[in-house]
Amino acid sequence: MAIIGIVEEKCTGCGICVRSCPMDVIRLDKQAKLARIAYQSDCMTCYLCQKDCREEAVIVSAARAKHIPLAW
Repeated sequence: MAIIGIVEEKCTGCGICVRSCPMDVIRLDKQAKLARIAYQSDCMTCYLCQKDCREEAVIVSAARAKHIPLAW
C-alpha cells in the first residue's frame, strides 16, 4: 500500500494518473470529477501515477511499500 492519497485541492480530474497506473489502483470519480484510490492494497509502488501527475496531487511513499520476496 504505497499510494497514500490524492490531494483533492490539487486534483483537476484529468485522468492521467488513472491511465498511467498499471495495476488499476486509481479510478476517476465522474460525479466529483476527481481521482480516487480504488484498490490501495494493489499498489506496487511504481511511482508512475505520481510522476505523470501534472498537478503533483498524487502522493506515493516507499516507506509504506510491502517487501515482496523473490522466488529465487
